[in-house]
Amino acid sequence: MRIIEADQVPDVRAGEIPAHVGVIMDGNGRWAQMRSLTRSEGHAAAEAAVVATVDACLDLGVSWLSAYAFSTENWTRDEEEVGFLMRFDEWLLRKERRDELDEKGVQIRFLGRTDDPRIPPASRDWLAETTALTAGNTRMVLGIAFNYGGRAEIVDAARRLVAAGVDPDEVTEASLAAGLYAPDMPDMDLVVRTSSEHRLSNFFPWQSTYAELVFLDTLWPDFREGHLYSAVAEYQARRRRMGAASVASSGPAPA
Repeated sequence: MRIIEADQVPDVRAGEIPAHVGVIMDGNGRWAQMRSLTRSEGHAAAEAAVVATVDACLDLGVSWLSAYAFSTENWTRDEEEVGFLMRFDEWLLRKERRDELDEKGVQIRFLGRTDDPRIPPASRDWLAETTALTAGNTRMVLGIAFNYGGRAEIVDAARRLVAAGVDPDEVTEASLAAGLYAPDMPDMDLVVRTSSEHRLSNFFPWQSTYAELVFLDTLWPDFREGHLYSAVAEYQARRRRMGAASVASSGPAPA
């Protein structure tokens, strides 16, 4: 992917802007290892990248940003690391950063199995406090995938239909989507993953079905506004067909 220069940012602003951007924040551990730091210190370094990404999205007019913070599979990590990741106010969004985003009009939501009893009560209180604090903001939604798994989300949505007594023959894509963690979430237009990994890792499979995928070598703690602008420029350079045939292949069907 071509990294654009600062003087090209106005061209990006003038182009088609994705309404919903997803980011898979990968590489914190490798970033720390390269600097002989602990993995927790690598996670703590991620906050600046989150704030930079939010600022770039606000500048471009993105309406929804989703970030992968903690997956349902991450519980298998070292107990000390998991304990640190539970304390959002120490790594992902410290109180002063959260309050800054609130002042900028960002609504913060946590998407996943947030009622999991393994989540410490203090962490659940912080999630609830942050959600309530920013609930009235409308400039942009920052959806933080926490204790999130894409397959788990679809299973939970199916369970809601069963609990509601919906006839299986009456199940539609729309009714299943209505049971997802954020039914008002628009489909993702662009998904960015850092640290050279080329997979989605159970990140919103329902919502990212037609998203453009951009993979960067950059480790997440080094991700800044320029990387987001460059990813959007790559998105703008692609032709999204959404299942339709390309112009080049259109024409009369063979006899």
